[in-house]
Amino acid sequence: MAVSTYLYRLSRWCFRHRWATLASWVLIVTVAVLGAQAAGGRTDDNFSIPGTESQQAVSVLKDKLPAASGASTQVVFAAPDGQDITDATRQKAITQAIRDLGALPQVTRVGNPFETNLVSPDKRIALATVTYDTAAGDVEEATVDKLEPATAAAEDADVKVAFSGDVYPHDEAGVNSEAVGMVVALLVLLVTFGSLVAGGMPLVTALFGVAISMMSLTMLAAVFDIASAATSVATMLGLSCGIDYALFIVSRHRANLQAGHSPEEAAGRAAGTAGSSVLFAGLSVIIALCGLTVVGIPFLNVMGLAAAGTVAIGLLIALTLLPAFLGFAGERMGRFSRLPGLRRARPATETAVHAPEKLTGTRWAKWVVRRRVPVLVVGVLGLGLMAVPAASMDLGLPGADARPTSDISRQAYDLTTEHFGPGYNGTLTIVAENVGQPAQAQAIGSALRKLDGVASADPAAVVNGIAVINVVPTTGPSDSATSDLVHDIRDRRTELAAGTGAHLLVGGATATHIDIATKLGDALPVFLLVVVGLAFVLLTFAFRTLLVPLKSIVGFLLSTGAAFGAQVAVFQWGWLKDALGITPSQTLCFLPIILLAIMFGLSSDYEIFVVSRVKEHYTRHGDARAAAVTGTGLSTRVVTAAALIMVSIFVAVMTETDPVVKALGFSFAIGVFLDAFVVRLALVPAFMALVGSRIWHHPEWYGRLVPDPDIEGEKLEERLGRPSTRRPEQPTPADA
Repeated sequence: MAVSTYLYRLSRWCFRHRWATLASWVLIVTVAVLGAQAAGGRTDDNFSIPGTESQQAVSVLKDKLPAASGASTQVVFAAPDGQDITDATRQKAITQAIRDLGALPQVTRVGNPFETNLVSPDKRIALATVTYDTAAGDVEEATVDKLEPATAAAEDADVKVAFSGDVYPHDEAGVNSEAVGMVVALLVLLVTFGSLVAGGMPLVTALFGVAISMMSLTMLAAVFDIASAATSVATMLGLSCGIDYALFIVSRHRANLQAGHSPEEAAGRAAGTAGSSVLFAGLSVIIALCGLTVVGIPFLNVMGLAAAGTVAIGLLIALTLLPAFLGFAGERMGRFSRLPGLRRARPATETAVHAPEKLTGTRWAKWVVRRRVPVLVVGVLGLGLMAVPAASMDLGLPGADARPTSDISRQAYDLTTEHFGPGYNGTLTIVAENVGQPAQAQAIGSALRKLDGVASADPAAVVNGIAVINVVPTTGPSDSATSDLVHDIRDRRTELAAGTGAHLLVGGATATHIDIATKLGDALPVFLLVVVGLAFVLLTFAFRTLLVPLKSIVGFLLSTGAAFGAQVAVFQWGWLKDALGITPSQTLCFLPIILLAIMFGLSSDYEIFVVSRVKEHYTRHGDARAAAVTGTGLSTRVVTAAALIMVSIFVAVMTETDPVVKALGFSFAIGVFLDAFVVRLALVPAFMALVGSRIWHHPEWYGRLVPDPDIEGEKLEERLGRPSTRRPEQPTPADA
């Protein structure tokens, strides 16, 4: 039995048993909320990768010098302009603050800057390091919240205090980006459907999915390390995909109502046609996200699986809970509002059913098909040109220097850079094994100080046969010269430890970030091959042809390459930096692999939605060029709405101050925009018109061996009978 038939029956069952379906999902939400409250898990930003040298250094410290293996906070004490931080009153106040910080839970040690000689040459700034007995993700919120109160004595003495490092007090979130995105999405849905009932339904179902997913992640965070970026990505995809999937089904449902079907039959047919496309589109996203697990990086595994789970829940809700809501709405789903600005939805919906050749989207498709060669040339060259900056991509983990100047960690970074030098923001931790005497550590430190790019190298401890040497680079943590220094130390470790018998490991936050960037860069080709291969198989099965998935992959590479280029131009080169409120820095190291996964899934979404409509009309009439026009024309309005919703949600995320989240939002927004409007609604119909019926060719043996999933619902409609396409005799009343 074809997929479309299964979905047709499932939708009608949920429609008829709507109270039971709704009760089941409400129960799931309730259990998830109660479970999250009981678990009390929280996310962290512990970006570690097993098997790297920096992680090996952490393991050695945990085993032999636990006090030095935990997270840390750098506290910057700054005297007013022209005044001395070593003034007796200020020195006494800072010493008291050091004692208060040392009394906090989980704190093992606080270095007094007047004892460790961490006072700037101009005597304006003093640096203290708070060391914890655990990793950053395990430092309790209560401890972090007490950092600022613990420095009250220093602030009372007219000393400015700022924090940075692995753990520090973050500013309270300002604008709720998810709320902004949902408001914009609701406006787009209202204009698209011209009805509060129809427009609000996709948003409600998406919120069900996001609520379940976020509560589930909170429960899992009590057991596993889950990065805060993982919840941001899951929320963005949960909202956007959840809304889009419901949007496509609701749009087809209302068209079926316009064609004269009963609400239950309309819901069943919508699930059998648009729902089939939604199912394969959702599976393509899930496959792409699950493909992140092949990289072998824990936080990316969690991020991919969390996002895939969120999309899967949204997909299940669109195929079950949405038909139940359609049952509750009944005939009201076919009504339109008379409010200004929403009236155009009625003629657009009726035209799509009775005269699709008059649609604006159809006129656009005709223009594209007539000029198919110039459209292809200009589109491909334009996207290729946009991708050029991607060749200069510099991967890393943007730190405090990429945050806005209002952020407390950015203030600490700037003060440290100005009065000590940029390297003090990214000290390297050299762990020397097999060191028994302080003289050996001193010898290694002397050798390190002779390297280019080293500002200082001071042994901090010699315990249990290991020495810890803090190396301060002359450049900042995001500078490529710092990365060169890390590799230089590793390449020359034998020479640097000559005569001591020691083995050197380079660790610390900066080295960890460099290792992550290197690991991710090496994993990109493998990931791309696996994900593209799996998705190729899925799309080949869905459309029973080779050219369609190949075309989809090429389009994905064009739009993703352009998104990479825009990312580099804006976040590395600083184009539009003032307008977007960003500070140029490195490209987020895990952004390329995340963007590849998500963009491949989303581009497959739009590919399936457009091409399934084209195939539907080609199967009926056999005219490939006319099918490209009609299928694209019928898809344009709903794909435009879906893309605008996704883009608005991603753009809303850019209101966040976190540079990591801002970079993700920008890259997803520009990638989705280009893929939907340039690739899927322009290049795809142009290419399909150029190739003609050959695009649907497949070998005879393939047709015999591979079952037809009937993604466009053609067999289902043949069995059930074509829509009557009769016009309603009476205008339906408004619902608003």
